Amino acid sequence: MSSSPRFALLSVSDKTGIVELGQALVRHGFTILSTGGTARALRAGGVAVTSVSDHTGHPEVMNGRVKTLHPRIHAAILGLRDQHADEAAAHDIPWIDLVAVNLYPFEATITGPDGQPRADVDMAAATEQIDIGGPTMVRASAKNHAHVTIITRPDDYAAVIAELDAGGVSAATRLRLAVAAFQHTAAYDGVISGWLARQAAAAGALDEADAAMPREGALPLRKVQDCRYGENPHQRAAFYAEPAVGGRSLAHLRQHQGKELSYNNIADLDAALRSAFALDTPTCIVVKHANPCGAATHTGGAVPAFELALSADPVSAFGGIVAFNRPLDGDAVRAIRKSRTFFEIVAAPGFTDEALELLAPRERMRVMELPADWADRKAEAMDIKRVQGGFLLQDWDLGPVPGAPDWKVAGQHAPTDEQASTLRFAWAMCRHVKSNAIVLAKAVDGGFVLNGVGAGQMSRVDSVRLAVDKATRPVAGSVLASDAFFPFPDGPQVALDAGVAAFVQPGGSVKDDEVLAAADAAGVPMVFTGVRHFWH
Repeated sequence: MSSSPRFALLSVSDKTGIVELGQALVRHGFTILSTGGTARALRAGGVAVTSVSDHTGHPEVMNGRVKTLHPRIHAAILGLRDQHADEAAAHDIPWIDLVAVNLYPFEATITGPDGQPRADVDMAAATEQIDIGGPTMVRASAKNHAHVTIITRPDDYAAVIAELDAGGVSAATRLRLAVAAFQHTAAYDGVISGWLARQAAAAGALDEADAAMPREGALPLRKVQDCRYGENPHQRAAFYAEPAVGGRSLAHLRQHQGKELSYNNIADLDAALRSAFALDTPTCIVVKHANPCGAATHTGGAVPAFELALSADPVSAFGGIVAFNRPLDGDAVRAIRKSRTFFEIVAAPGFTDEALELLAPRERMRVMELPADWADRKAEAMDIKRVQGGFLLQDWDLGPVPGAPDWKVAGQHAPTDEQASTLRFAWAMCRHVKSNAIVLAKAVDGGFVLNGVGAGQMSRVDSVRLAVDKATRPVAGSVLASDAFFPFPDGPQVALDAGVAAFVQPGGSVKDDEVLAAADAAGVPMVFTGVRHFWH
């Protein structure tokens, strides 16, 4: 242990474990510098503390806004011990060798307990929680990690104490903690800049597009869990949430039973929920490998919706994910159990006690409960896709789909009311199938059901053939939805030959006239939406 004075500066918003850290540092000969609530907590725990004001000889000013921004603090942190020792001695600046700082609770100020942004926080209250001295000390300490130990997370206290007990904090640990420190401040600034941008856009001070897709910035991330592996066993993976962004978030789901979600589980669950909440009627979606293999909506509720959805492709459904846009009761769970189909996940915005009791014996089945207001929430921020060396950002393509009155009857024949409703269901499902996407659907008494899916094919006509081949009900009388225009009439002709009775597609092909001519010749309605829904 060095004979020269040893100083540590502790100033934390999260007081977890701070007394134990202070006691250990005193035991190892450190003089503790602190301020405000941290100093009070340490003294209450029996730890002797020197106030920063006494150490610097300068009082806190501006209602405490300026406390640690002083050369006797920052020079003591930043100084290179092998180059600046004489200068430090000349100015009576003792080194600060350890800093424990976490930052003002900005995120907790702007969000409620459910993680949703609070509407009652004004600009003054929020900006008061933007820490200045804290990030400066954290960054200074991390920059000088060769000489200074910086701790930003209470769960690192024990490891530091153990190394002090063993003789001193190692260079490797100081480097690791420096990385964590810069990650901490980057995420902190990301939350602040994102919130301020949204406020500025709402106030008209910033263009909404510039707020959503800024010229530069940091995306704050918080790890929710490590995954066993990624899409394949040789790939590492983890699930991260974006803090302080409202709306729908898989991080807010409650898991009642089953193993931890895997990377593929989370991706498929997201795909299932995109589809399940595309319609406002009771809907059930079965997803396998990111695509709906079963889907149905029924006015009778979750039970008939499930039975119809499963009937669309009971073979593919095994090992899939089933999602509902309505809470589940015991009858719904009995229908799931009666099907004798294994599902990796059952997800719904609520479960009765009876439903959970009936699901409990299925220990391998993960039961995920959505927030009750999931249907009323939107996907906030931006949809992001990682590419090598960068990111692609875009608006979300989610939410309820428009009905037939908003579409254009492109050919000579208009759909019947029943066909129009079935087309709306097919269009809602098609949007969540991997392109090239073709969906067949049928009306049944009280609802609508998927009747064949063509997904992920390189040519649209092959997707049509696949959808027709996958149909579990007669294709005749089905309607067809295509996520993009038909480039040639060959795809519609395959469908017409199989008995498809109505089409919905975006339109916009240079060969639209030829495509429409094929439908008109068969006396079949074709509707143009004017909107494409590729999903890669």
